[in-house]
Amino acid sequence: MTSTSSAGGAPQINPEKVKLVTVLSIDGGGVRGIIPAVVLAFLEEKLQELDGPDARIADYFDVIAGTSTGGLLTTMLAAPGKNGRPLFNAKDLAQFYIDHSPKIFPQKNWILSKIFGTLRMVRGPKYDGKYLHALLGQYLGDMKLDKALTNVIIPTFDIAFLQPTIFSSFELKHRPSKNALLSDIAISTSAAPTFFPAHYFETKDEKGNTRAFNLVDGGVAANNPTLCAMSQVTKDIVLGNDDFFPVKPVDYGKFMVVSIGCGSNRNRKYSAKAAAKWGIFNWLIKDGTAPIIDMFNSASGDMVDIHLCVLFRALRSSRNYLRIQYDQLTGSAGSIDDCSKENMDKLVKIGKDLLGQTVSRVDLETGRNVDVPGEGTNAEQLAKFAKQLSEERRRRQKLSN
Repeated sequence: MTSTSSAGGAPQINPEKVKLVTVLSIDGGGVRGIIPAVVLAFLEEKLQELDGPDARIADYFDVIAGTSTGGLLTTMLAAPGKNGRPLFNAKDLAQFYIDHSPKIFPQKNWILSKIFGTLRMVRGPKYDGKYLHALLGQYLGDMKLDKALTNVIIPTFDIAFLQPTIFSSFELKHRPSKNALLSDIAISTSAAPTFFPAHYFETKDEKGNTRAFNLVDGGVAANNPTLCAMSQVTKDIVLGNDDFFPVKPVDYGKFMVVSIGCGSNRNRKYSAKAAAKWGIFNWLIKDGTAPIIDMFNSASGDMVDIHLCVLFRALRSSRNYLRIQYDQLTGSAGSIDDCSKENMDKLVKIGKDLLGQTVSRVDLETGRNVDVPGEGTNAEQLAKFAKQLSEERRRRQKLSN
């Protein structure tokens, strides 16, 4: 839908041509990124059925937002390859995880890996991140944020200032120091505390001013970046950017949002009586998981989903918001770093099964996902969204001719 990038980095859009503000958002979740990768492959396939084999997700979304592993997916979808088209086809994303996760999360046999992994987490990050850094450098090179093919929003957290740092195409006109290498942004948003080291880098603006970044995983601030993405768009509107959308600041009914999670486990429960006896070690490492990180990520993601459900329902536009999340993860599938073939195959299956599940929305009383009568399956809803995305893109193209 978007055209070429402006000098400020955000692709220019003629206000007269926009009917819907289209947003794609992808949660964090480590190797569980395989789940949204499978869903995205299905969505792109539906778009290709409508508009031909060259259609790519970045052609249809005005904004793609991602945190942690979702930030990696965002980068792969929106970064240009040598031919100027997206670096990855969506159908190749899951295979990327399958091919590279065992080297990103190197493990020996299960028992030794668990023992030595726990010991490493006591004295430092479980993984050194070198393979991931080299891999992103190989694919992204010296490409910066302003080269993204559509507007991207990737949250991180700056531990030097104890505040979120959001890398956003919208901010480049006003904050050129944030025009960082896409590889540095992707490394930063994936630097999960206890799993990967924090990432430091510097940028320089056109005046030679240097800015330092001390960053960790964006999941600390927004594991579900959907609301963050909508806020960035709204902020751009409020500031009067005439190059973007002709939408009033409160006109959220114009948004069409697809938000994809990496899975959660609603059945995993911690006892207050047991947790009352936990020390730092147990909060960080418990039965192969990191409870404090799981709780932060789950809480931030759920709060966003609840807020958006209320917002879209109040505007009588619930059908413009599609949240796809699997909330029954069990065992190794809930891990962010179990990259055994068995587990990765399980995650692929979960992604496929998720497409066949009934569309669900969060129950505002219980916080649990409940089926929505008459909405069909996630696959059927994605097919409907694909049709709307295609129609909006064609409408804009017609107006530009």
